[in-house]
Amino acid sequence: MSLDYPLVDIPFDKRHTCWFCAEPCDRVFHYQAQTYTPHPSLAVPSCRECLSLAKRFPLTSIWDCHQAVKDELMRLHKKHLAIGENWTEQELAESEFSCKILEGFKKSGWFMYQVAKGRATAKPWPLSIDGIMLDEQAYQLNFQFDGLCFSSIAKAIEHYSQMLGLDKHFLQQLTAIVGRARFGYAIRLSRLNIAASPKVKQQILLDLQNEQLSEAR
Repeated sequence: MSLDYPLVDIPFDKRHTCWFCAEPCDRVFHYQAQTYTPHPSLAVPSCRECLSLAKRFPLTSIWDCHQAVKDELMRLHKKHLAIGENWTEQELAESEFSCKILEGFKKSGWFMYQVAKGRATAKPWPLSIDGIMLDEQAYQLNFQFDGLCFSSIAKAIEHYSQMLGLDKHFLQQLTAIVGRARFGYAIRLSRLNIAASPKVKQQILLDLQNEQLSEAR
């Protein structure tokens, strides 16, 4: 099925650039807005890896999705990011590696670090559709729950998944359906079904989506 979501306005100097990581790209990520989402459904340019991640972590807004993709990029490329923590460019260039594998690391290590760091720290351009700005400033990326403050909803999901031994991906999917305001409900559902099979979890998600659609009508 073809999605007909409007593509966000792309600055001239950002043509063919991934909105998530600023690398060259040739794909588009379609974000489907829910009833609670503070912006309409839209499409943003994306590279292959960020597209794959964004589809897994839509969460509750395109900005929450962006933060989740950044967190996952840092996790996936932590070995490359660690190069900059353990070496300076000069130290790496002057290292006395001799075997073929380490010599290759010596030649390309700093470049890999720079690419990974650039992707993880890239700032997305402000979003607008047909010249109308989406008010990101009015949207609070940080998230408070049960007296705790998190830098994002993604960080809250990670925290409670680890603390309560929950299925992180299932909790992410639940939160994407019910929204931030019902995060406590998403946690309860996740805890109640902690030992459920993947098939049962998929049915729960489907039932919850149908319930949300019925309430929206």
